[in-house]
Amino acid sequence: MLTRYKRLLIGCLCCGFTATVLFSSCIGKTKRAGNSDTIALAQAPEFRADSAFAYIEAQCAFGPRVPGSAAHEACGDWIVRQFQSFGAEVSELKTTVTGFDGQPMPCRNIQARMNPEAANRVLITAHWDSRAWADNDPDERQHRTPVAAANDGASGVAVMMEVARLLQQTGLSYGIDFVCFDVEDQGTPDWAETSGDDDGGYWCLGSRYWAEQAYAVGYRARYGVNLDMVGGRGARFAMEGFSRRYAQQIVTVFWQIAHQLGFGDYFVHRESGYVTDDHLPVNQIAHIPCMDIIPHTEGARSSFGDSWHTVSDTPENIDPAVLRAVGQTLVQLLYNDN
Repeated sequence: MLTRYKRLLIGCLCCGFTATVLFSSCIGKTKRAGNSDTIALAQAPEFRADSAFAYIEAQCAFGPRVPGSAAHEACGDWIVRQFQSFGAEVSELKTTVTGFDGQPMPCRNIQARMNPEAANRVLITAHWDSRAWADNDPDERQHRTPVAAANDGASGVAVMMEVARLLQQTGLSYGIDFVCFDVEDQGTPDWAETSGDDDGGYWCLGSRYWAEQAYAVGYRARYGVNLDMVGGRGARFAMEGFSRRYAQQIVTVFWQIAHQLGFGDYFVHRESGYVTDDHLPVNQIAHIPCMDIIPHTEGARSSFGDSWHTVSDTPENIDPAVLRAVGQTLVQLLYNDN
């Protein structure tokens, strides 16, 4: 049954040698202090969880952002305006993809560049679409109901927006590229007869297309961080398998910073399985070493949390403390690399 869920836990793939080599100096400005297990933390601005929560509410107010819907179009326009208001240079990478049922879907990847003239760049990503079916809901009558996607989509975008707001105020010496991936969450539903395509069950279609285009034009970033479901109540984050394979250095530093900031209860020193998420095309196609911040919560109905792919994925089930733990750690990582 799990093989038909959103992010397949899959076996070993060919390791990305190119990504590993390019990543070797990704965080060269991060300094260690005291003993080898302590990182000297640079001065960094405060991440405001209430601000990020407001961005989640604003996205959900449009309704489920299912590709092709009016809510999807309106929210996409709002995302563009928000990043522009933070001083970002915004562009869009659009295409049409084919869903599990053979039907075309519009795909709208939204790119926001801070300090666009800088050659030295870091990539921060999240998906912004809502799943069209709540096929993990305990009530089977809800399985064809679109998901509000407060956590599974809106939370990652909200964290990126709050980081962009902070960067507008203080800035960094290098450039940040925020990318809102589309059509991440339209993979083969659990109730469908087909098992999906041969390359991921129709998940992460927007990031696949983005990675292909990024590779084609020679886009480079020193490393990337993908944010997925970073606000759910009870969330705990373990070290995901592909992140360890392709971006072990940034995983190690991120977890160490989280613990030094007092967020060790959220970022547990535990390894999780291999998760098919938007960081995978970034690693394997664009050859940019990218880690995934995604929950691995023990004791829930799903390791992604009780609200995953249910009608309960609403702002009421977002925990601002989780948003703060993720957002402040990310901000500290970025400013430590300044």
